Amino acid sequence: MAQQPTERVAVQRRIARVRKLTRLLDTSIRIPGTGKRIGLDPLLGLVPWAGDAIGAVLSAYLVWESARLGASRGTVARMLLNVAVETVLGVIPVAGDVFDAVWKANTRNLRLLEGYLSDPARAGVAARRFWLGMAVVVGGSVAGMVVLAGWLLSVLLGLIGVI
Repeated sequence: MAQQPTERVAVQRRIARVRKLTRLLDTSIRIPGTGKRIGLDPLLGLVPWAGDAIGAVLSAYLVWESARLGASRGTVARMLLNVAVETVLGVIPVAGDVFDAVWKANTRNLRLLEGYLSDPARAGVAARRFWLGMAVVVGGSVAGMVVLAGWLLSVLLGLIGVI
């Protein structure tokens, strides 16, 4: 069923609101002489814990709006991962703020939303590839940790004379 004109206008307004808030958080301030832009998100992060929490809530709102706009579960999951990475690494004093300025989770998430809205099938394929890659990375990491733990155990047992 096609959207009614008033529904389309409401959707376009919500997309515009997502774009505006994304710009405010990630690219609203030009750094003179560099051609680089930052937003309020890394500046909020300068306030320990509270600033990062406010940034995370604003980013979560953008993900929520994206879900309301019809983004798939896979797209929303990728968006939540972007926000989680930025939030977790953002709490590291100074380095986290630099990371926030470079990572730009909200801009990444806006691209995901726009990609999904323009071509849902293609975005679905990209999401499946992403999660397959994540599974390989996590599986490889777990296997590596098991091997490392086994090696460390054998070294420790060798040091105490058990092996």
